[in-house]
Amino acid sequence: MTRRRLALAGGVAAAALLLLAAWWPGEAAHDAVALAPAPAGPAAAPPAAASATPRPASLTAEQWQAQRALWEQRLQRARFTLDNYREATRYPHESRPIAAHPDQVYPNRPIVEERPLRNPGGAVVEGLNLRTTQERVFAQGDEGVLLTVAAVDAEGRRLPLEVPRAFAHEGATGVRASRVPAVNVRFTDDGRAGDARAGDGVLSFRLHPASQGFAQLDGVIRVELALQSGDHPGYAFFDVIYSPEVPATWGTGVREAVEQGSLNLYLPVQVLRPGRYVASGRIDDVRGKPFALATFNGELGAGPGELRLQVFGRLLRDGQPAFPLVLRDVEAFLLKPDAFPDRALLPRRTGTVHTTAAYALSAFSDAEWRSEERQRYLDEYTKDVREAEDALDRLGTGP
Repeated sequence: MTRRRLALAGGVAAAALLLLAAWWPGEAAHDAVALAPAPAGPAAAPPAAASATPRPASLTAEQWQAQRALWEQRLQRARFTLDNYREATRYPHESRPIAAHPDQVYPNRPIVEERPLRNPGGAVVEGLNLRTTQERVFAQGDEGVLLTVAAVDAEGRRLPLEVPRAFAHEGATGVRASRVPAVNVRFTDDGRAGDARAGDGVLSFRLHPASQGFAQLDGVIRVELALQSGDHPGYAFFDVIYSPEVPATWGTGVREAVEQGSLNLYLPVQVLRPGRYVASGRIDDVRGKPFALATFNGELGAGPGELRLQVFGRLLRDGQPAFPLVLRDVEAFLLKPDAFPDRALLPRRTGTVHTTAAYALSAFSDAEWRSEERQRYLDEYTKDVREAEDALDRLGTGP
């Protein structure tokens, strides 16, 4: 069992228990959190009170009622925890419903923000907001990043805006001086160089690090803007994390196979730098409805390799998507531990990457995901349920 799987399984267990804590008020929520097992070690021992339930004959009526109420609460909590953990882990970490990852459905949509305009001293200009878009945060190799800025009032109406000065430079790291000189840039509203429409009040600039003096920079590029809207000066900036390195290149085609009851999609790569690679792809049904997020996290050696994106069989049986399925918007990177940036990106693959064959749902397994880690937690939570049931049986119907 790898550290990553231990951490992920523990994270799912913790998430289920935090959900319980939020749902159950007061002391019950405190008990639920206290029962959380350590992510990478053996599950915690049951509460000491569980092994010492008094016999009804030794209890007064009031004591019996208190004991009965306590164990009924514990039984209900234990069943709730067991059911929620089982439900949260019925699919593997690498193949999840896309509804559980709403921020990952459309990864290539621009980042849109709106906030009050601030003058150079930091004070807010009332009734004047700045609306910005950023095509992406991470850029690789020859990729460009479109940046836009516009001024709007409280009702969203466009206001006049100028960018008298803008420049791009290496973002401060706090550990070294800048290695590349700053570059003056221009935000325009002329319908060219990425600007969507001339004269619409949205000023645009496309940052292209490889051709604008940052080809060798592996780090943050900050684009700073001096703004002017009417009588109000302002300030804004964008940060782009750039990596010039290409750690691997994509091969052609996608190999698909039904294996052990799941649909596996294999994407060929030529690995230039060995290490741990992380990839993700979105799975839609034939009608374009987002269905699943498939991920890969594993070591690849130098030379030809494959990234496996799995659509788990039980997920297919439960979700019943309309075939054929479509794999789209695939992202991948080499993880660089203890470094910043912490990744070297492969060129992103936007839009449709592969369309599968049409399969009958009966071709896939309806078995839940199984692992040693998951079974260990299920056993512990089941033991908690049985322990509470046994305590109630010992208490009986009265003293």
